[in-house]
Amino acid sequence: MSTSSKLSGSIRAVLAPEPDKAPGRLAEISADELPEGDVTVKVRYSSLNYKDGLAITGRGRVVRRLPMVCGVDLAGTVIASASDTLRPGDEVIVTGFGLGEEHFGGFADLARVSSAWVVSMPPGLDARRAMGIGTAGLTSMLCVMALEHNGLTPASAAGLPVVVTGAAGGVGSVAVAVLAGLGYEVAAVSGRPEQEPYLRELGASEVIPRSELSEAPPRPLDKERWAGALDVVGGATLATVIRQTRYGGTVAACGLVGGTDLPTTVHPFILRGVTLAGVESVRCPIERREVAWRRLATELDQSRLDEMIVGADLSDVVGLAEEILAGRTRGRVVVAVNP
Repeated sequence: MSTSSKLSGSIRAVLAPEPDKAPGRLAEISADELPEGDVTVKVRYSSLNYKDGLAITGRGRVVRRLPMVCGVDLAGTVIASASDTLRPGDEVIVTGFGLGEEHFGGFADLARVSSAWVVSMPPGLDARRAMGIGTAGLTSMLCVMALEHNGLTPASAAGLPVVVTGAAGGVGSVAVAVLAGLGYEVAAVSGRPEQEPYLRELGASEVIPRSELSEAPPRPLDKERWAGALDVVGGATLATVIRQTRYGGTVAACGLVGGTDLPTTVHPFILRGVTLAGVESVRCPIERREVAWRRLATELDQSRLDEMIVGADLSDVVGLAEEILAGRTRGRVVVAVNP
C-alpha cells in the first residue's frame, strides 16, 4: 500500500526563505510537492509560535531543508488515509516531529504526515480551540505533568506559589490558566506591565516584573519563594528561579529565549535538592501526547482559553513573524487556514 495519496492542483503555503532571498512568503505550490505520509489532512487551523517566527524570518537554524512550509502544528480533517486507525472525516491534531523544520508544516491548505504523529481530537475540543492550545499549550501541560511526577500537588505547595516566567506568551498563558484551574496559587512573571489584567483574568494571584528575576544579584541561594516553577525564558531568569525554589522543589524548563547559558552553582541542586526537569515537546512519545491532550480538553477552562486566542489569517502570518519575535504578541495567535 502506498504511503502517500496522489494529490493534484495547487495549494497556498507559507514558505521559509531560501538563501539570499527575502524573508518567508505566502505562495502557491503544487499539492503533490507535499512530502510522503500515510495521512492527508485538510488544515483548518494552525498557530503562530516563536519557532515559526524564526523560520519565516530566516533567523537561527530552525529550518533543516528547503523548500519548507512553515508551521509547527495544525488541526484539521483527514481527507485521505492509508492508516488502520484514521479515516476520512476524522478531526485530528498534529504537533512536533519536525513539522515546519524537517517536514512541511501547518501553514498550508493541506498537510501530508505520518499517522504516528497524529492525535485524534479529544472530546471537548474543536480545531480552533485545539490550536488555541497548540504546541505551546501541549508544552505547558507536559511541564505541569513533570512537576506532578516529582510530587507537586496543590496540598504540597504549602502556601507557596508556583511561578511561571514569560507568562504573557503562548506557553506561559496556558500554563497560568492550567495551574490556576488545578488549584495552585500562581505567580506570573512578565516584562509587560500592561498585561497584568490579562494574566489575572487567566488566574494569576500576583504579577511580577521580569526584571525582578532577570536582574537579580547572582547569589548561590536565595530565599525560598516558589513551590515549583515553570520557566520558558532560560538564562539569568532560569538561574534566579532555581535558587529561589524551595527544598525538594522542581523547575520545569522548556524555553531558551533568554539565552542558553545558566549562570548558577550546584548549591540549589545539592543543598536544597532542587530538580531541573527539561521538557521538549517535539519528540515526546505519542502516548504521552495523548494523555496531555485529553487533560487539556478537560482541565483547561474553555472560557480562559478563548481569552488567550488572537485570530489571524494565512495572509497575516509573514507580517506577524516579526511581532512574535519582538514579544509584541499576547497569548495564542491562531491562524485560520480553511475554517
